[in-house]
Amino acid sequence: MIEFLNSIQNSLIYKNFFLVLSGLDNTILLLLISLPVGFVLALLFALGRVSKIALLSRTIASYIFVIRGTPLLVQIYLIYFGLGSVKFIRESFLWYALKEPFWCGVIALTINTVAYGAEIFRGGIQSIEKSQVESGLSLGFGKFLLLRKIILPIAIRKVLPSYGNELILMVKATSLVSLTTYMEMTGIARKIMAKTFAPVEAFIAAGILYLFLNFLMVQFVKYLEWKYNPHLRLNN
Repeated sequence: MIEFLNSIQNSLIYKNFFLVLSGLDNTILLLLISLPVGFVLALLFALGRVSKIALLSRTIASYIFVIRGTPLLVQIYLIYFGLGSVKFIRESFLWYALKEPFWCGVIALTINTVAYGAEIFRGGIQSIEKSQVESGLSLGFGKFLLLRKIILPIAIRKVLPSYGNELILMVKATSLVSLTTYMEMTGIARKIMAKTFAPVEAFIAAGILYLFLNFLMVQFVKYLEWKYNPHLRLNN
């Protein structure tokens, strides 16, 4: 038994696990900024998407089409490498952020999740029954109060499972930011692979950590579903 434990401790996967673990905070930092900002903007874009203002709705629809129709990797490259080649950008205040791979990653992830999240929330808003809106109007709710008390709470509850999938995809999407030289978990795993020529051991360690993060994300979404859907609590 002692020999078995020693063999595990001396294994490359075990050593790589703690090396990759050092990049966990960088991965979490990407999520802590891009997800909340993306959530708020997705709600605003969804409201604009269902707006009766044709120009606003069509503009947002075009944005969603372009972002959803192009790979995230291409978007990251365009932001990190493409914008840096524009002289106007390099000479402006924007360059202070865009020259950093971290902020380029945050911008790309946010832009991407806003497009997908907006469509998810749009579906939730449009699925609300007319009678529910009319009940709010009969109580004298204005447009803002109607949004805050009826439309958004109901829409968010309805789309929690779908938006939970988007959160999981975002966790996995952070791995692409490593291609901008940002040293999150996948970036460290790639560095280990280049040094040891052992890709399996390096990426198994990274995979375990991504699996753990997604497990936490799934539990978080389940908790929100349980909290904001009373019928689930009654069944328990």
